[in-house]
Amino acid sequence: MAGSGSAIRGSRVGAGPMGEAERGDAAPRIYVGYYCAEGHETMPSFAHDAEIPEDWDCPKCGLPAGRDKENPPVQAKTEPYKTHLAYVKERRTDKEGKDILDEALAKLRGK
Repeated sequence: MAGSGSAIRGSRVGAGPMGEAERGDAAPRIYVGYYCAEGHETMPSFAHDAEIPEDWDCPKCGLPAGRDKENPPVQAKTEPYKTHLAYVKERRTDKEGKDILDEALAKLRGK
């Protein structure tokens, strides 16, 4: 028989089931309920001595979730992306823009 040896195929030295004995004891955990505006509930676990956040992202819909089931947080309004031109138009009137353009063209033509 070719290749028949005593090695176990698909394993490596030191491989084996890892349990509490090899990793150490798990930290005490607490489960905290968070509720989103869609009515979803999620219960992430935290280390017993960890600081518990007020808000958590709902894994089902992505909305913010809070700890008060009766008053879940509302999603903040997001501003649409503005182009550079939109910001410039907020700072300058059309007349000011035309004056700046005319000044720049006059400089270029004067060279």
